[in-house]
Amino acid sequence: MARIHLVSNEPLAEEKVKEILASTPLADAGSEEATFEVDPSILGGYILYVDNRRIDNSLRTKLVKVKTLLDQGAKAADIASVEPVIDEIGRVVRCSDGIVFCTGLERVVSNERLIFDNGEEGIAMNLAGTEVGILLIGDESKVRTGDICRRTFHTIQVPAGDALLGRVVDPLGHPIDGGKTFPKDIKTRPIEHPAPSVIDRQAVKEPIYTGLTVVDALIPIGKGQRELIIGDRQTGKTTIVSDMILNQKGKNVLCVYVAIGQKMSTITELVKEFQLGGAMDYTTVVAASASESVGEIYMAPYAACAIAEEWMENGRDVLIVYDDLSKHAQAYRALSLLLRRPPGREAYPGDVFYIHSRLLERAAKLSDERGGGSMTAIPVIETQGGDISAYIPTNVISITDGQIYLETDLFFAGQRPAVNVGLSVSRVGGDAQASVMRKTAGPLRVNLAQYRELEAFSQFGSDLDPATRESLELGSRLNEVLKQGKSEPRQMAESVIALQLAVHNDLKNLPVADVGEKIDLYLEEVRTNEPELLADIEAVDKVSDELYAKILASWQSWSRALA
Repeated sequence: MARIHLVSNEPLAEEKVKEILASTPLADAGSEEATFEVDPSILGGYILYVDNRRIDNSLRTKLVKVKTLLDQGAKAADIASVEPVIDEIGRVVRCSDGIVFCTGLERVVSNERLIFDNGEEGIAMNLAGTEVGILLIGDESKVRTGDICRRTFHTIQVPAGDALLGRVVDPLGHPIDGGKTFPKDIKTRPIEHPAPSVIDRQAVKEPIYTGLTVVDALIPIGKGQRELIIGDRQTGKTTIVSDMILNQKGKNVLCVYVAIGQKMSTITELVKEFQLGGAMDYTTVVAASASESVGEIYMAPYAACAIAEEWMENGRDVLIVYDDLSKHAQAYRALSLLLRRPPGREAYPGDVFYIHSRLLERAAKLSDERGGGSMTAIPVIETQGGDISAYIPTNVISITDGQIYLETDLFFAGQRPAVNVGLSVSRVGGDAQASVMRKTAGPLRVNLAQYRELEAFSQFGSDLDPATRESLELGSRLNEVLKQGKSEPRQMAESVIALQLAVHNDLKNLPVADVGEKIDLYLEEVRTNEPELLADIEAVDKVSDELYAKILASWQSWSRALA
């Protein structure tokens, strides 16, 4: 037997009630008992509730619908044919900590967007037998027991397209930078989308330069790759990714930076840095600060990925940074525990691997048939005490195509960026690395490994043979060349020049402490007065003896002039 409840703006005659009940296809009016309510705010008409359906034929709703049609430029015939609104609804039974449990939504699907009558939104997360666990997006204080929520039959969507360039938006795509709102007809995309299939992908073969010599030379990143940045807090992870974004200026690469669970003051400072560096012209910032609900923090990387996917599918190259996925996993753990899901290792739910794999697998270099666009993903993970074997770090390491490991000891020893070359690796970037850089950087890893070994050995004795002393001197100068200050990116050719001088030991006459400063000054001179030398390097596959002699002559000439 169906439960029927009829709401009208005034008491109805018995004949009118029978007429309304007889007109609904959802219930047999002749065999049901109905309850009635008078609500003057509906202005006219009626609202009929039949089990978990609502037929809204009120004048209030029709006026709202007519206004919407007029705003969309509808014709009079369209307005005259406004039909009653039929919704599938549920009722709130309890609500706490951003999680709402509703009954009555028997046919709702996972991740479906739901709307409460007070305007708040939610996502269907738990589909139990009698209750649906809903992740609330919005103000929890506005939702009360007994409130009605309705199905929308689609998932959460966010705006996408060039209108988002230069903007700071929340996880729902709403501007939060004080600028103008997006037009109503802006294109939207679902935040969840299947990753490109194997057929739709092609091999990673084009480099994406970070401007950091140690990365571009030893841990190269290609367009479409997923490269993890991992390290303890305060080791320079955000500095590296911000420098990556600043270095894309003029390279026809769009950027998306998603701040997950960070302080709003930190996000504001980063946006100002992008504005000063001219990066906001090609960058979108998706901000889910620490003050946001776990639902918005959980949604943020998926929303950012949807924004980046729109550009990728239009044949463009995109760099997306997830800073950081540790806080995202913690938000999902809190969300799962509130939904009464069984905890597993470190209290994380069993599908914590899947939430990151389905996100990062969306990064790809698309085939030429799909437009040839790319999305390069740079997830960030924060470790505790340098432990890269913890649960979330090992999960993300297994998903990505390599990692850049930042070490606390190196950071406090003055090595910036504090990259541990021995533990860092790029599994596919070498295929995308420029040939001249690959051949220049070839001996670097061996030289640095020998330097670390000899440095540890030399601490036990001072009597070193000349060959050992020479290796230590070379390694120490190589380390100085790999140091870079914040917001000081180098072009690929500039990195090649610096490495050529270091590998050939042409810096041996400089005090170790002066190497970094002198190299930076020299590269600035080359950038300003010898652009043809940079062009020559970018045009070749290998630094020939003649080209190396040209580099050496330039360096010696500058050094003599400086002296």
